[in-house]
Amino acid sequence: MSGVVVDASVALAWGFPDEGNTYADAVLEGLEKQAIAVPALWAVEIANALLVGERNGRLHHAQIRRFITLLEALPVVQDSRSIENTINSLLPLAREYQLSAYDTAYLDLAIREGLPLATLDKRLRGAAREAGVSIYAEDP
Repeated sequence: MSGVVVDASVALAWGFPDEGNTYADAVLEGLEKQAIAVPALWAVEIANALLVGERNGRLHHAQIRRFITLLEALPVVQDSRSIENTINSLLPLAREYQLSAYDTAYLDLAIREGLPLATLDKRLRGAAREAGVSIYAEDP
């Protein structure tokens, strides 16, 4: 697979008007001809953040619909692994880099597929660099 692993922090910056971010915008602009690789939990993370944003009055239904339309237009490829493989892969990596299992899912996918990682999460960025994973759209 070729492309980039995009975590929920980057994708959500596209959908929340008050979270505009130049890095996230650059990632979106650079994705024209690349697949977006995501772990299976990505859609659930996105849905939860949208729900919380709506409940807190940060997003309205029309904004959520536009954001979902944007996501549907992107070439998103969801990773599909067995439960056993996922757990057996994530636990040691999460322990090694002191990450949550959620964040480790993105790191694991980037490592396995040899893809760069797009994230706004500083801790995940640091772990990715330490693991030899490049950060997408970042100046060296």
